[in-house]
Amino acid sequence: MSEEILVRHCSPTLANIKTGNLVNCRIDSVYRLKKDIISLNSVLNAKGVSIRVLYCSSERALIYVYRPEKLNADMQNGKNKKFLNLIGYRGTTNDELINELSARVYSCGGFPHEIGLFLGYPIDDVISFIENKGKNFKCCGCWKVYHDEDNAKKTFEKYKKCTNIYCKKYLQGSSLKRLTV
Repeated sequence: MSEEILVRHCSPTLANIKTGNLVNCRIDSVYRLKKDIISLNSVLNAKGVSIRVLYCSSERALIYVYRPEKLNADMQNGKNKKFLNLIGYRGTTNDELINELSARVYSCGGFPHEIGLFLGYPIDDVISFIENKGKNFKCCGCWKVYHDEDNAKKTFEKYKKCTNIYCKKYLQGSSLKRLTV
């Protein structure tokens, strides 16, 4: 996995304005992916960013790039915590919760709907998405919005602007380490 892919798909997390991002990427080898992630974590962990593999086959990987402190705060939110407990999550630490999420990704062969909580999406929109089976939303951007449409649109625009700026700076020679806040 390259730095360029991280910048293109994870700029809001690198900029510390989002809890996490997902990258679904093609891989040449699992061994090389593991080496890349170790190398990237050696740079990013000191900046408060971690990278984990949620799913991996011989051809593709689903990578979770996240801010552990933001994730911990999100997971300690009473409504988020209660919802995760209700749907069967038993973990209390980030690692335990991510391991449970990873197991669910493997078992369902896709994206369990609660994954939105791990990305920093509003709990009310995550629950409404499940209840409405993905239909009847007000608008769609990074997620399907059912409640605070105005705030969501501002957030989508902020993420888009961040990504555009980060991609431009990366192409101009800024390093991943320098771009990570």
